[in-house]
Amino acid sequence: MSIATIGAFAIGEFPEAVAVMLFYQIGELFQDYAVDKSKKSIESLLNIKPDYANVKKNNEIIKVSPEEVNVGETIIVKPGERIPLDGTILNGSSMIDTSALTGESVPRSVKVQDEVLSGCINQNGLLEVKVTKKFKESTVSKMLELVQNASDKKAKTEKFITKFAKIYTPAVVLVAVMLAIIPSIILGSATQWIYRALSFLVVSCPCALVISIPLGFFGGIGKCAKEGVLIKGGNYLEALSKTNILVFDKTGTLTKGVFEVQNINPVNISKEELLELVAHAESYSNHPIANSIKKAYSKEINNSIISNVQELAGYGIEATVNEKNILVGNEKLMIKNDIKYVKSKEVGTVLYVAVNKEFAGTILISDEIKENTKTAINNLKKQYINKTIMLTGDKKEIAEDIAKKLEIDEVYSELLPDEKVKKVEELLSKKNKNKCLAFVGDGINDSPALAVSDLGIAMGKLGSDAAIEAADIVIMTDDLSKIETAIKISKKTMRIVKENIILSIAVKVAILILAALGISNMWHAVFADVGVSLLAVLNVVLGTFLKKAK
Repeated sequence: MSIATIGAFAIGEFPEAVAVMLFYQIGELFQDYAVDKSKKSIESLLNIKPDYANVKKNNEIIKVSPEEVNVGETIIVKPGERIPLDGTILNGSSMIDTSALTGESVPRSVKVQDEVLSGCINQNGLLEVKVTKKFKESTVSKMLELVQNASDKKAKTEKFITKFAKIYTPAVVLVAVMLAIIPSIILGSATQWIYRALSFLVVSCPCALVISIPLGFFGGIGKCAKEGVLIKGGNYLEALSKTNILVFDKTGTLTKGVFEVQNINPVNISKEELLELVAHAESYSNHPIANSIKKAYSKEINNSIISNVQELAGYGIEATVNEKNILVGNEKLMIKNDIKYVKSKEVGTVLYVAVNKEFAGTILISDEIKENTKTAINNLKKQYINKTIMLTGDKKEIAEDIAKKLEIDEVYSELLPDEKVKKVEELLSKKNKNKCLAFVGDGINDSPALAVSDLGIAMGKLGSDAAIEAADIVIMTDDLSKIETAIKISKKTMRIVKENIILSIAVKVAILILAALGISNMWHAVFADVGVSLLAVLNVVLGTFLKKAK
């Protein structure tokens, strides 16, 4: 660019000399803007890192850094605290929130001898835990490391202009020098040949490529932004156009992540009475399942008829409602109380209910599939995607049921974050190298998988900050159909970029040959540079900024 500008000044084309560098800087500005939208440090993920551990030594509780705790030591985890290290429960029982790791919103019941993982939140009981792993080897530490290092595994797309410039730039400069010197020595008329060489340099200025390619990507990114899709750089837009495999997280991505009563199956009792008894029995609990029951009941709870409420860890709840003994919980609760019950074949969280030691029916609670999910996936498969895959930390039967309803090709269940990453890496190793695999997720636990994929797509409306920071593309709503819209725009953008590359190179090669032969003049050279640049920019503006993606 510098040589071409000096050449333009040397032959008196001052406006052209200024335009060359001005256009170049504008092109750089567009590209820098897109690059600046790339990944940032994943600060919000650090919130899952525990600040301290309560170590029990000589009947005293000492607060220390998790890094200082050794394997075999005993730690105390109070209600509301984050579990600092992986371990086994020695005393106590509680409900723990595992959403930071598994993405599943239903807390898990734990008791003596159960294993607990660092990063989870202890909700209600006091736990005494024997440490089984040092902090560096703990689940939360591995997760942080995965996210911090995953970006290093993502290969950067080699831009065509970079490859082209490695050959084009030195070749053009060398030919220009030879054109100025060799014919002058052999044929004379040095001024004429220097003029031809300088015209040759003006023609060779790659303004059309330098401006139109970044502007094309910028236009595509802007168009996606208007549609509610944030793309963090031109390379990700290019990768999106090559995507043929979509890997989905389940909870919060394909489903709402909110548990609701789906079905009530009474036995020798009405649906209304069964729901009323269970809602009163669950009235003192803040468990998501209890909240979904109370929401379904939707009437005011009469506390005067409730007594003797007991939460049975690992089983359910026992209470007296309107002088009736009510048992609500899992199958183990029915077996423990010798109640003859009918095993439910429904998929989801099933509550078994007994009234006065007699089986009274079941209530099915499950996460709902988002309204437009199936339509969005079907449209993607019809037009752009060859394979759809679901990865989840949920139970196998629930995962397979969701996958069947959505017609997803493959499903892998009961996965922790590091296992999701391993599965994504396995899928990446098997795919076509010229195509891309995109992972779609919304939770902190999805961050490593989002970062290690060819393309990470985060659901932005309800998604975690960590997932949004780790992703390359953010859907600002919960609408999966936006992925289809973004793919349409990306393909349109890439078509425009390729058109401009072909136009620019074809015209420049033709004028370069004519300039070397002395057939073309400076006006042709100016057209080959500025004229083609304007045509390329016009193609971008009309095709990307103004028209809808088709």
